Amino acid sequence: MQRKSIEIWVGVFMLVGIAAIVMLAVQVSAAGTGANKSYRLEARFDNIGGLNVKAPVMIGGVRVGRVGGIWIDKEDYVAVVGLDIDQQYDTLAVDTGASILTSGLLGAQFVGLSPGFSDIYLEQGDTLELTQSAIQLESLISQFMFSQGQDQAKNPEKNPAKNNAKEQ
Repeated sequence: MQRKSIEIWVGVFMLVGIAAIVMLAVQVSAAGTGANKSYRLEARFDNIGGLNVKAPVMIGGVRVGRVGGIWIDKEDYVAVVGLDIDQQYDTLAVDTGASILTSGLLGAQFVGLSPGFSDIYLEQGDTLELTQSAIQLESLISQFMFSQGQDQAKNPEKNPAKNNAKEQ
């Protein structure tokens, strides 16, 4: 008899534990899928680098939304980024700019918004006109190396390898 009551209590404990885990999973998924109301804006970029869906959208370091989708415009083949902006930030001016930025030297990319000064506000489905594409570290390094090579070719007296050869 005592063994049977222990088995019943273990079963009840297991059911309560499973119910708690299910409740926690529902709460977490509701928080991540936009329990907050948001509105969609679009921004067109020539190059989005490594930007991902669900990357943050920030103004001055404060998260105001998330990247809701990324696709290619089939007419002019530019990247279009869907920005899901939290409803509480519904007073963004129509001259707001968007840039793809990197947190840190090699960190994750995010969309940074620069608020404008117009009295007219963006609404659901509007497109941000002022955009700046992602800066790629590889292209900056290659530009630097290329410019250094051109400087060496123009000014051979600054080339230490050639100077050492002349002195010997």
